Amino acid sequence: MSKKLVGYVLFFALLLVGFYYFLFKGTDNWKVQLPILSYVQPFSFTNQDGNKFTDKELLNKITVVEYFFTTCKGICPKLNTHMKDIYSIYKNEPDFQIVSHTCNPGTDSAPVLKKYADSLGVNTKIWVFLTGRKDSLYQMARGSYLLDDPKNNVEKMEDQFMHTQFFALIDRKGKVRGKIYDGLKALEIEQLKQDISKLLKDK
Repeated sequence: MSKKLVGYVLFFALLLVGFYYFLFKGTDNWKVQLPILSYVQPFSFTNQDGNKFTDKELLNKITVVEYFFTTCKGICPKLNTHMKDIYSIYKNEPDFQIVSHTCNPGTDSAPVLKKYADSLGVNTKIWVFLTGRKDSLYQMARGSYLLDDPKNNVEKMEDQFMHTQFFALIDRKGKVRGKIYDGLKALEIEQLKQDISKLLKDK
């Protein structure tokens, strides 16, 4: 290969690199994207005000999802202490929300969830609390959000009780992103905050 040809190859290679640099400069397209773990399936539950809340409410929002129950004296208070920290950071972001599902719909009616939300002092337009049919709530946790092992579904529904410490992160298109975050571990909460910020920047 002649020196002249080598020069042309190098020139066009540099030209191509320069093109992609200016194409993606100022964007996050060149960065490693958060993995897609799952997709949110259609659902319809009832929020703390007694109103319908469906999967459509997740679209165009960055959403953190959890499961808990109001009478829990074990892990739930710590989980929601961490969740309230997340809430305090992002509560003024118009594209952010938290959705907490009850594990115990037999006790956690809409009025009970409303009272619980009031005790936290949070804006329920930003932090939503949901109840509904137990089988539907559990199916969403296992099939969509990956917050509990689907193998736990082999028992009779009335005998099941799900108690999970994990959070899921949902993007604007209803995709579960990043990883499944352990809501009891400070380092994973910090990672969740970073990933929320990444998705909020991604329009």
